[in-house]
Amino acid sequence: MYWNDIDTGKYSGMIAETIAIKGDQGDYINAYYSRPIGAVDVPSIVLIPHMPGWDEWCREASRRFTEHGYAVVCPDIYARVATGRPDEVATKSREEGGRADSQVMGDVKGALDFLKLQPNTNGKVGVIGMCSGGRHAYLAACTVPGFDAVVDCWGGGVVVSDPSRLNERQPVAPIDYTEQLNIPLLGIFGDEDFSPTKDDVNVLEAKLKELGKDYEFHRYEGAGHGIWYYDKPMYRQQQAMDSFEKVMEFFEKHLR
Repeated sequence: MYWNDIDTGKYSGMIAETIAIKGDQGDYINAYYSRPIGAVDVPSIVLIPHMPGWDEWCREASRRFTEHGYAVVCPDIYARVATGRPDEVATKSREEGGRADSQVMGDVKGALDFLKLQPNTNGKVGVIGMCSGGRHAYLAACTVPGFDAVVDCWGGGVVVSDPSRLNERQPVAPIDYTEQLNIPLLGIFGDEDFSPTKDDVNVLEAKLKELGKDYEFHRYEGAGHGIWYYDKPMYRQQQAMDSFEKVMEFFEKHLR
């Protein structure tokens, strides 16, 4: 168990702030950077924001991982759309057709490069995302060299059964890059999700098995999309805490 497995006699402290990092095409974008104070050989995580935007939940999730000893960078992949209220920025992004995969991967690489350069880190970096961020995390694990582990939390659109859904911004289904996946993968899914559906997860698992990839999936009955979002009706307390423990165990194994 990692939740609440703390020593109340030990010092605990962190710094969390907005910084600028170099993203795709050398553009400087904002990122939320949280890290433990006074720790050395710290493992790192790139947390890719979900479609609700670069929002308070993503910042809180970053700090939650830092509370467990990780340096975390959450890049604002919507920075070029606008700044302001996350829901308004996300709406504008949807109206534009979403972020281009190539641009998001460039921003993710910038976050990875930033973390690799920090003197107090151990050089190991994981990537995690929820919802559209889960799709991006899978894509990054396949196409951005340098990560050591990946967690896909209910990432919709990894499997694309209808080719008409592909477009200039998202030209290739992430599943089609699976042969290039060379790091361990953890997947968290709800059996009642609409995106990805249970069938989508089955298709992805079959591809991973076919190619002999290192993966583990955890599927939850009575759960749909976004089971960690405690501010929304989709939250599922039991499944959320169990899956968070699974994620912590996975990162401890591969990054610590």
